[in-house]
Amino acid sequence: MASRTRLFDLTFGLVEDVRAGGALNELDREAFSAEFQVALPYRGLFVWHVGDDEVVGDANQALFVTGGERYRMSHPVAGGYAELIVTPAVSVVEELGHASGGALASHALFRRRSRRVSPSLQAIRAQLLFQALGGANDDVLAAEELVLALLRSALDDDSTRRNPARSTQKLIARTKAYLEAEQAHTVRLADVGNAVGASPVYLTQVFRAVEGVPLHRYLTQLRLARALVELSQADDLTELALDLGFSSHSHFSARFHAAFGTTPSQFRERARGWLRPRRNVTTRLDDGRIEGPRRSG
Repeated sequence: MASRTRLFDLTFGLVEDVRAGGALNELDREAFSAEFQVALPYRGLFVWHVGDDEVVGDANQALFVTGGERYRMSHPVAGGYAELIVTPAVSVVEELGHASGGALASHALFRRRSRRVSPSLQAIRAQLLFQALGGANDDVLAAEELVLALLRSALDDDSTRRNPARSTQKLIARTKAYLEAEQAHTVRLADVGNAVGASPVYLTQVFRAVEGVPLHRYLTQLRLARALVELSQADDLTELALDLGFSSHSHFSARFHAAFGTTPSQFRERARGWLRPRRNVTTRLDDGRIEGPRRSG
């Protein structure tokens, strides 16, 4: 079962919420995107197989899709996934990404296919999702500015990092899948190393080199990204903190405030304010197909 919700159809692009199941370790059939797109997963994990690359999509990543490429998806972690997919006008992506004159395909992010996102981008993603799904799409100007802020943050990357070797890609992918699957539990370095087949010394070195942060910070950011999605429905913040893998409510609150500049309870109240009766159309197809312009699912 899969679904696609059209959140915003703006003058400069389309924003969709895509959710899919996918059997564990299943490899989807080949698909194709004709458009340049930016995908922002916010729940679960998948692996995007495109060209010779295996790119992990999780709540800490933005993915950059080059129009005209074929791809497949696999599902190393149970539970499916959800993501926002933005299909902007090429001129908008070129301007935001400083890639004019048809050079978008050679832009560093579209060659690299993914980047780790900031907590501020994750907060914008959550706000956009809550406002759209809650029906707060009457103010078109506000929606357009929010989507542009999302794209600007996603494309604002001055890094010259190159793609790692395929063996390193696979190791990082296994590590991210383990962190996603175990994020609600206490995670120890030895357990991660045993699960992915690497020594703790090598794993910590290569993960930081590729992702720019140590393992524990990547895991914390995953947990906080999940919190952004769950908070609107959470009445007991201590229970939510423990379910997310934090040791206590105070630990959760401190990390949340450091990342997003607000407390969990304050964000929860804002999120509940954004949620109003929904007025979007969702297409559901029993065989997992999703029709219309899209990238994944």
